[in-house]
Amino acid sequence: MNFELSAEQKILRNSVRRFTERDYSFNDRKAFLDDAAKHKRDNWSIFAENGWLGASLPEEFGGIGGSMVETAIIAQEFGRALVVEPYLGCGVMASHTILAAAAPHQQARYLPDLLSGRRRIALAYSEAQSRGMPEPIMLQAERVPDGYTLHGRKSLVLGGMEADCFIVSVVAGERPALLLVDAASPGLTITALELHDGNQAAQLSFEGVFVPSEALLGKPENALAALRHGLAHGTVALCAELIGVMERTIEMTADYLKSRVQFGVPIGKFQSLQHRLADMAAEMELARSMLFALLLAVDEGNEETTQRAVSQAKSLIGRAAKHICGQAIQMHGGVGMTDEHPIGHYFKRAVVADILLGSSDSHDGLRAETLERTLKTAELRWYELLPVWWTAKQSA
Repeated sequence: MNFELSAEQKILRNSVRRFTERDYSFNDRKAFLDDAAKHKRDNWSIFAENGWLGASLPEEFGGIGGSMVETAIIAQEFGRALVVEPYLGCGVMASHTILAAAAPHQQARYLPDLLSGRRRIALAYSEAQSRGMPEPIMLQAERVPDGYTLHGRKSLVLGGMEADCFIVSVVAGERPALLLVDAASPGLTITALELHDGNQAAQLSFEGVFVPSEALLGKPENALAALRHGLAHGTVALCAELIGVMERTIEMTADYLKSRVQFGVPIGKFQSLQHRLADMAAEMELARSMLFALLLAVDEGNEETTQRAVSQAKSLIGRAAKHICGQAIQMHGGVGMTDEHPIGHYFKRAVVADILLGSSDSHDGLRAETLERTLKTAELRWYELLPVWWTAKQSA
């Protein structure tokens, strides 16, 4: 894969950056959070008109036919501006889950409205027991005449407060399935969950919610693979967003070190602070390389390789973002702790992002379980196990 941006990709990056620099200052973002419904609706229309909601989706559904690189470009620019619209939940995960799971007639029915912004669909998969991972699924779908009845809960539904429909992972019989559930369904209670970074997620409670049979997405035997596919694309977007967060954090810190004067000189002249800033930049570039590895794995399409890269990238990039943003607050001093300064908001976003889609610890545990199974089942000589050990060590 060539990670040099093409001319078209540079135009895309520049257009998103022009929008965020012109219409998404820190004060603008605060206004968006204060009057969330209006501003999110207006900006969502802009996202749709510019094709950003379908950057990596086929042209036949209204997308622009790009790859996950285009999604990563958009998400990175959104991360630099701390965009609050539910691009991750409704603009990436939902659409790619439908693309992977749905039958052709369902794709033709739902994807054009999703990409045009006329409809918002959120992915409801996370539960208290799963901690952001696709399994286990505890929400039960009881088979009844002409459909299913749902009993259970879903948590941390990104974009759920703005969605008019949900893709819900359930257990139907003894196997996973994906169902489309209307937000206005009787028996469905949607509760707002305030996140630490100022955004909102939704908690869903299903008390005998009826879902018709035609709301089943594709075939149940493909449901878990399709869910992992959607989450892998969501992880790409979230990791790219964190690269943007780190970039902007380092830029603001460098500017502050040049302007803050102590003992008659800018503190940027202090060698210890120069070294800390250089360490932050080096850590960011390592995280960027991990994002490239994830993009390559998703592009190759091998499920096992993709899932391994997802866990490695989510763990490394999530931890790097928290560390870099934490260092930036320390280097800003007391002003970095105030709500009026943007640097603390970048740290809050990094903290929340590390929990979303499975925390760093959860993904490390998943890789450790995979390594343990490999060691128990593979009859290999010790030197043949070295690559497996090294992969697990890198994700730790």
